[in-house]
Amino acid sequence: MKISYNWLKNYIDVVIEPTKMSKMLTDCGLEVEGFEEIQTVKGGLEGLVIGEVISKDKHPDADRLNCTTINIGKEELLNIVCGAPNVAIGQKVVIATVGTTLYDGDDSFKIKKSKIRGQLSEGMICAEDEIGLGKGHDGIMVLDPAASIGALAKDYFKIENDVVFEIGLTPNRADATGHIGVARDLVAVTRLNDTANLLKPSVEAFKVDNSNRTIAVEIADADLCPRYSSLTISGITVKESPDWLKNRLLSIGLTPINNIVDVTNFVLHETGQPMHAFDADKITEDKVIVKTADDKSKFITLDETERELSNNDLMICNEKEPMCIAGIFGGIDSGVSEKTIAIFLESAYFNPVSVRKTAKRHALNTDASFRFERGADVNNTVYALKRAALLIKDIAGGEISSEIGDVYPNKIENFEIDFSYANCTRLIGENIEKSIINNILTALEIEIISETETELKLSVPPFKADVQREVDVIEEILRVYGYNNIELPKKLQSSLSYRQKPDKEKVTNLIADTLIANGFNEFLSNSLTKESYYGATKDELVYLSNPLSSELGVLRQSLLFNGLETIVYNQNRKSTDLKLFEFGKTYFKKKDTFEETNYLSLLLTGQFETENWNTKSDSVNFYQTKGMVDALVNRFGLSKMKFDSAPTDNIDLSYGLKYTINNIELVQFGKVEDSIQKKFGVNNEVFYAIFNYDNLIKLVNMNKVTYKALSKYPSVRRDLALLLDKSVQYAEIEKIALQQDRKLLKRVNLFDVYEGKNLEKGKKSYAVSFVFQDENKTLTDKAIDKTMDKLLNALTTNLDAKLR
Repeated sequence: MKISYNWLKNYIDVVIEPTKMSKMLTDCGLEVEGFEEIQTVKGGLEGLVIGEVISKDKHPDADRLNCTTINIGKEELLNIVCGAPNVAIGQKVVIATVGTTLYDGDDSFKIKKSKIRGQLSEGMICAEDEIGLGKGHDGIMVLDPAASIGALAKDYFKIENDVVFEIGLTPNRADATGHIGVARDLVAVTRLNDTANLLKPSVEAFKVDNSNRTIAVEIADADLCPRYSSLTISGITVKESPDWLKNRLLSIGLTPINNIVDVTNFVLHETGQPMHAFDADKITEDKVIVKTADDKSKFITLDETERELSNNDLMICNEKEPMCIAGIFGGIDSGVSEKTIAIFLESAYFNPVSVRKTAKRHALNTDASFRFERGADVNNTVYALKRAALLIKDIAGGEISSEIGDVYPNKIENFEIDFSYANCTRLIGENIEKSIINNILTALEIEIISETETELKLSVPPFKADVQREVDVIEEILRVYGYNNIELPKKLQSSLSYRQKPDKEKVTNLIADTLIANGFNEFLSNSLTKESYYGATKDELVYLSNPLSSELGVLRQSLLFNGLETIVYNQNRKSTDLKLFEFGKTYFKKKDTFEETNYLSLLLTGQFETENWNTKSDSVNFYQTKGMVDALVNRFGLSKMKFDSAPTDNIDLSYGLKYTINNIELVQFGKVEDSIQKKFGVNNEVFYAIFNYDNLIKLVNMNKVTYKALSKYPSVRRDLALLLDKSVQYAEIEKIALQQDRKLLKRVNLFDVYEGKNLEKGKKSYAVSFVFQDENKTLTDKAIDKTMDKLLNALTTNLDAKLR
């Protein structure tokens, strides 16, 4: 939210330097994320002067150009070639002199002396859009005849230097959505050390001129619209706003439109109360009805977009049709135009939840919805209405042609709270003087109904939507008093907290470190996803009641699709060699219950190693994926438990393996189905591993890690070349070998496989190494030979193995 320093100064009777003001705002909870010095028009109109057209002649070589001479108050006249159709002798105009820089959005160009079709041009006569003072480009700006020749344009248009604060407004601070609300906090902070008052503009001058144009208001749903205030103003002239008003809006990044719309925007950013002006002649039967829309009816908003309405959308309607989406956006047919001569001015309070849901449904985020969905001030509607009416009369003329209509069937009362000084001291940790507490509360417009030595009875206005308990009042006192003003205690007391073992966060970090060390990158994706990704399990989908869009309508049941989206995103940006991992949850609906499961996913695609002159570059394959899975399994010693491997049954994988430990499924991994890759547009093969992270933590907890000293005695290696049937797997060899001698045999490894020439049909050759070691003595050849004979006999008996 943008706040103008110059604008803010109008509501405080003390002068505060911008840097100090920034700190004060941040310290009291309105965090200033940044501030910058600006000019209300980019470039500040530097180099632009007021000139007078002295002569005008047709360009000899161009039908649409004129050669003019311009007096800018210097001895010599300027020769300027101009293509505007409305240029005429005697006009006062804005001249961009040679060397001036003009801006068009982020682009800029410098005015140079040049020849246009052979005629000298020493500057440019400007249109309003060329210098940032509007959007018009039908012709050059023609100024008041009284404008002084040679005067600086920035002085003529009263261009201001300003400082704009960017405030990161939290959702609970509905009271600070306008300049007056921000000023209220500044006054409260300033009163701690000085006297300061909030200068709220007076509306005492408001009076009704006549009752010639009364428009009745009917509220069909008082829950969605608790209060609706309105009046009519007739005989207005819609035109450009005065400079002071345009400067205020420009300073906070708003584009001036016309004097009526600009006033409603000004009052919104001044008071925090959104307003809307309707063309009164577009209100049929002189009646406004606030009601919900017909389901699936169509409505065209001011941005010329046709929207399909829901029966939960609150609308401002006339007798025949909707005119505005309440609290969010106006309709194209009822807005103020240059032909408007009478307006119906609305200042209302709409249900925050209703506005928020409708704004999300239509993807409309406006200044009005920003305030209504946080909870505008229900007691501010009439004040804002009077303020806007007085401003409109002042700059657009006309008469207030109706009494104020204020439909308020069920008054929203102030919150009454009992406040204890003792509780305040206990929670803050410091005894703040009662006079300071009372001063803070008064400055924040929290009324003290009654007071005793120990307690206060308070009345909190509705605009303090988040202050409904004693603890909330204490928080208000503390943020204004200043967290930094509370002394740190000399002694800090704390209680020991128990952490579960294994520490899940520690395990997570160990896994992340291992993967990153192996070239992986972590990514985070949204748990919200598309319904279309799921077919067979649609009945188990968890749907959002109020989705942001159809693309984010359900909670994911798999981490794979998010991963494939990430791969495609990188692939489209020429980054095709990826090793990724993600920790995340999946969500299922099981009858009347919901299930959440934590998972760890790995995705590999493209080349396994980065392209390099001395490194062979191979595409990612199943065995590299398996190696990474095994590395994680071994990192926590899980392979030493009751370990089983079987083909995958994951429907997203065309082939792969499943590891089960102690009859608990740990991981499935393999190659992603081609049809799924094609659906996402992934070019390279993708290998995917999905760990059940909840089961991983459970297994880590079951695994007992023991310490064993390194042996002082050397190990001995023996190799065997075994001729086996093709159906025999290495795992069988390892299992049989370890069964023969677990004391001396420490490690079994397959280091070569051969199939083909010189082997019998249906046979293959395995080269297997066996590593022996005794913890207590040096092994002898005799002991090793005895064990090897035993191993060979077991392999021959069980696997029909033969030595090559």
